[in-house]
Amino acid sequence: MSDPARVLVLAPNWLGDLVMALPAIADLRRRFPAAELAVAARRGVVDLFQLVPAIDRVVTLEWNGRCRSRGLFRDDVARLRALGADLAILLPNSLASAWLVTQAGVPERWGYRSDLRGRLLSRAVSRPAGSMHQGAYYQYLTRELGIDSGPLEPVLTVPETVTSAAARFLVERGWDTARPLVVCAPGAAYGSAKRWIPESMAQVVRNLVRERRATCVLVGSAADSSTTTEVRAAVGAEAEPHVIDAAGQTTLEMLAGVLALATSCVSNDSGAMHVAAAVGAPLVALFGPSNEYETAPLTREGRRAAVLTRDVWCRPCMLRTCPIDHRCMKGITPERVYAAVTGSDPGSDPGD
Repeated sequence: MSDPARVLVLAPNWLGDLVMALPAIADLRRRFPAAELAVAARRGVVDLFQLVPAIDRVVTLEWNGRCRSRGLFRDDVARLRALGADLAILLPNSLASAWLVTQAGVPERWGYRSDLRGRLLSRAVSRPAGSMHQGAYYQYLTRELGIDSGPLEPVLTVPETVTSAAARFLVERGWDTARPLVVCAPGAAYGSAKRWIPESMAQVVRNLVRERRATCVLVGSAADSSTTTEVRAAVGAEAEPHVIDAAGQTTLEMLAGVLALATSCVSNDSGAMHVAAAVGAPLVALFGPSNEYETAPLTREGRRAAVLTRDVWCRPCMLRTCPIDHRCMKGITPERVYAAVTGSDPGSDPGD
């Protein structure tokens, strides 16, 4: 086919996956420089594309993939049909995403042959064998479609207006801008097994406040509020005035702005972790049940990310809740995390 005039990308549904897909989307932009590039994403993550300047149009999808939500499906079909796209690249593996663009009348539909959707695709790529990083997985698809791969480096561009708004947000909640800002993301949407122990996070926060004169910001969704409340309650009276609980109070843009101001970020394997890496925040990432070889943060060039694990026999199990004693996360000590944030050397923890 000749180069399309309009290209539609269906984005992944989870925030972390979306960030890891940014290198592949950048590859599409380079391959089709003259095309109008539109991205369609679910409401919970779509605002992140305000920080990706190469995107020409953004479409919010409301359908959740369920058969009962037919009205939302019809509305999404109408939105996509109105784009007049010549080509759709499907980054999700789902049958639902292929059915959506088929009903929207997009003539060329490219994606992985998965989830019984092969007949709905005009070009279907077999999924790669073996384990690979999720970002590389998306680039494997686009490369198999004849699109050269650029750096495996997600880039979110945070404008000065957003960082200024984030600074005002924090100052209003007590941040003295003379103090270094450390962002802590103690939650994880996937499940409790991914969450580091709140008391351990509180100990790191307490030490950062006392020894580094830091202000620590707890971030996350509204669903993480119970976890951030546990952390805040455990830091102690001396540190508590220098802890800002922003869970459920930031948009994705505001979260990126806060992270752009941070001198460091401590995060579980979560969407916030990937956003931190993509804006270039120095990062300490804590991995328990999940596989760091597949979802480790992809850092900006010249920036650092320390990935901490505890080498126990049962990880990575990929379970949402731990059926035993959560040893993979309990074994990551506060001393080790504090040392990673501050650049000191505590030595490594032995495995079980």
